[in-house]
Amino acid sequence: MSEMQHKAGFVNIVGNPNVGKSTLVNTLVREKLSIVTSKPQTTRHRIHALLSDENYQMVISDTPGIIETPSYKMQASMNKHAYSAFEDADVILFVTDIFDVYTGEENIFSLFVKAETPVLLIINKIDIDKTEQATEKAEQLSSFFPFTKTYFISAKEKTNTDELLSDIVTYLPVHPPYYPKDELSDKPERFFVSEIIRENILKQYRQEVPYSCEVVVHRFKEEEKHGAPLLMIYADIYVDRKSQKPIIIGHRGESIKKLGIASRTALEEFFQNHVFLDLNVKIKENWRDDDKMLQHFGYENN
Repeated sequence: MSEMQHKAGFVNIVGNPNVGKSTLVNTLVREKLSIVTSKPQTTRHRIHALLSDENYQMVISDTPGIIETPSYKMQASMNKHAYSAFEDADVILFVTDIFDVYTGEENIFSLFVKAETPVLLIINKIDIDKTEQATEKAEQLSSFFPFTKTYFISAKEKTNTDELLSDIVTYLPVHPPYYPKDELSDKPERFFVSEIIRENILKQYRQEVPYSCEVVVHRFKEEEKHGAPLLMIYADIYVDRKSQKPIIIGHRGESIKKLGIASRTALEEFFQNHVFLDLNVKIKENWRDDDKMLQHFGYENN
């Protein structure tokens, strides 16, 4: 394939929270770039993951799940990131599963019509779905919008994802690469540090606490210790109520110590390097409705 035939484009993934969008991104790029937990609204920012081959480059966008009735300004900002996926897409992947409920009246279907780009219907989690139910779900959704093609996949088990990947390439426009071929994402390293720590907060703590947390990395520097490289990472965990700080810290600091160990282990796997991690907890009341803090945390600039 000649240089003129090189393909590149934006593959944007949309859908409700907790249907497996982030898992699909990680599966397609064969790297863990997006947070994956069983809790809804895990993804807060729009992340561009890059999948490059000699003949193509996909800029795959993992977006927050669309929240029909946002409770905070933070969630409204998350919706902006989700809806922005319709503006620059060359291919749209609409991810759902049999447990997802749609009536056909949702705004997303009118956005598909306006997009004027291939929209692929992805029925995920067939490893736990019954085939008949998945087929019925596809037929129902196809009555709301004429999807370009339908796929039944398991992003977790990588079932039928190779076929999906191959087909996506055919829909990409002829275009030179948008990013250097050796890059994995458009996000800086600090972003992934904060996301990895936040993922472990989601795993470790219950109820509202993890949703009230934001992580900011204020120092990220590579140093040398005993002749070997060491990443020095200092991060602040912000909570939005005073009562949440002792929960994060735990009795005699046991909870934050556990969080630090789990996060450091994940960071060392991600960076393939030794890591020193220092975590502190700060209180910023009602930050999820504070425009200045939301901008500081990167919600208004993504």
